Amino acid sequence: MPPAAPELISPRSPRVSAARRLARRNFRGKERLFLAEGPQAVREAAAHRADGTSTLVELFTTVEAAERYADIVDGARRAGARVHLAEEEVIADISTTVTPQGLVGVCRFLDTPFEDILKAAPKLVAVLAHVRDPGNAGTVLRCADAAGAEAVVLTDASVDLYNPKAVRASVGSLFHLPVAVGVPVEQAVAGLKDAGVRILAADGAGEDDLDDELDKGTMGGPTAWVFGNEAWGLPEETRALADAVVRVPIHGKAESLNLATAAAVCLYASARAQRASTGCRSVTGS
Repeated sequence: MPPAAPELISPRSPRVSAARRLARRNFRGKERLFLAEGPQAVREAAAHRADGTSTLVELFTTVEAAERYADIVDGARRAGARVHLAEEEVIADISTTVTPQGLVGVCRFLDTPFEDILKAAPKLVAVLAHVRDPGNAGTVLRCADAAGAEAVVLTDASVDLYNPKAVRASVGSLFHLPVAVGVPVEQAVAGLKDAGVRILAADGAGEDDLDDELDKGTMGGPTAWVFGNEAWGLPEETRALADAVVRVPIHGKAESLNLATAAAVCLYASARAQRASTGCRSVTGS
């Protein structure tokens, strides 16, 4: 049987126009919708539900992608999403990538109120205090997910969580753990401290060394890591809010680590220390 003819012929279709506008932050905020591109992100979006409602609203797919990723398209339909078969030019018009993979989903916002994160008594949190680059934000979110963090907080001084580049860089992790957005850094730190969470600011010029912190055995309790801008680090007023300002030691000749790499090192160090305190030797197994 020949494949079904695409349903959306023109990039000027109202549905396509509505999806294309979501590349702009003001439209995302107004509609409380964002774009998720590629098979991994769409698969996770179709599986994600909040308050009994599917996060995936619509799926635009080429005929070729619908055949290649038939399980993802079926999952989208089961989630109640409207599935539109489209010409490649339509997908290219909606997509924000240079080489689209043929799947673009329209998703509902899924950020979590900061108060709900505190109520869950998290043991490991990543706070993005002044992170402006969307690729960095998405990658840190992915690192937090991989390390087993229970929440991520983006302050009001950080990039939009739903920026297409941030969504892509998270590689689906956006759909895995609670994320609070727009929280003033002072409020984030105060709330976490009140919840019994120790605040560690990651900074290359930190007074404390990560290796020393591990040796002292101070990292086994609930911890929030505060990460700043890759170019200029954390402002002094933000550093002053932390219980300790910690640097990742550079044992070789590298000038520094980029933000995402440093975040991965810090989060995994906490994850290992916390698992060791409960009798688990590794962050990769029991």
